[in-house]
Amino acid sequence: MRHPEPGDGVLRELGSTEPSAEGTALVRGIRRTRRLGLLGEVLDALPGGEAAEYRALLEEAGRCDPGAVADVVHYPATGAWAEETLRRLRTPHGPPPDVAHLGALAAAAGLRAGICFKVTLRPVHGRLVLPTLGLLRPPRPGPLALTERSWDPDDPAALALHALPDGHTALDDLDPYRASAADRAARRLTPKGHKRWDTQWAGALTLMRRYDTARAEETGRLLRSLVPLSGTSRAAGAAPPAAAGSVLARAQPPPALAATLVHEVQHGKLAALAQAVTLHTADRSARYWAPWRADPRPLEGLLRGAYAHLALAGYWQRAALYGARGAWAQHARIRSQVAAALPALEACPELTPAGRVFVGSMAAAERSMDGLGPRGGRYAAARAEVERTRDAWRAAHPGLPTPGPG
Repeated sequence: MRHPEPGDGVLRELGSTEPSAEGTALVRGIRRTRRLGLLGEVLDALPGGEAAEYRALLEEAGRCDPGAVADVVHYPATGAWAEETLRRLRTPHGPPPDVAHLGALAAAAGLRAGICFKVTLRPVHGRLVLPTLGLLRPPRPGPLALTERSWDPDDPAALALHALPDGHTALDDLDPYRASAADRAARRLTPKGHKRWDTQWAGALTLMRRYDTARAEETGRLLRSLVPLSGTSRAAGAAPPAAAGSVLARAQPPPALAATLVHEVQHGKLAALAQAVTLHTADRSARYWAPWRADPRPLEGLLRGAYAHLALAGYWQRAALYGARGAWAQHARIRSQVAAALPALEACPELTPAGRVFVGSMAAAERSMDGLGPRGGRYAAARAEVERTRDAWRAAHPGLPTPGPG
């Protein structure tokens, strides 16, 4: 199932990275179309028996309360489960598909919809996760019969999914599909850990609302869950395309977390757009210079990085105009990197017509920052640093095309 291709107008809005009602609606629509298509493929591919029972429960709950069921179906971790399940179904000699998780989805939908039902599930390692609700820790091993009365967040056997202070974003440290093994998600947090994240999240949102209200609102509309990364993770954040609507983030002070959210929400927007429209036809060969990285990047990686950094440049410019300490230096550094990367994107012959509209809007957004710039020669210093980075890249990769001056 594929979402209809967007027109040039909304492509320009998205390319600018600036939030817009049309752009947000398009991203949400693409995500929902993709998720429903994935779930339909999973349900059609699974054998009968248990799957048929779970499908019937989902459908009954959907008739009673479509909104509650949609929240379960479109929860980010559900997408990761669906993609992993399809991979397993299409790999005959690999691990079996996790059909039991479909039962947990159906039970969560039934509980959210408030319908009468009964379904028997088997907890894993003494825990039964109910997506969007939390987990149950039954007192005895073995199968567990669930009914409409099985979930009570005040029951000592229940552990509710933690809600962040904004009220609609979950801090997910429970769902088994919240992150891949490579992402190094944090283990279940203590109440003290939840409180620390509440403080960091509230502080980050306060800063975003102060400096860039539109981006704060966009984050609220596009972000459904935040997954804490472990302290050993090398990444500050990530936005897995399979778990659309989720951001993985390492614990960090509010100013850094705000920047991570801006950066990763843009990755999520571009990943959604790529499911509806082809922006380029380039292969995955790593041959491009990205000023923010030492290794060569494929065109897709350069585009993703430039897009997220362009949004960061705009965010830091607004923060600087508000008077945030150190914001002009951040803006100058990031904008200079984006300005140096854009010529390679604009000149790429593998851009499609839609890609040219999108990249052209990115370039126009970067140029529009000219009117309000930092004082004290910060741009000059930032551009000089980019040139030093370019020279080092040339020396390290003599066999690749040499990027020209930006």
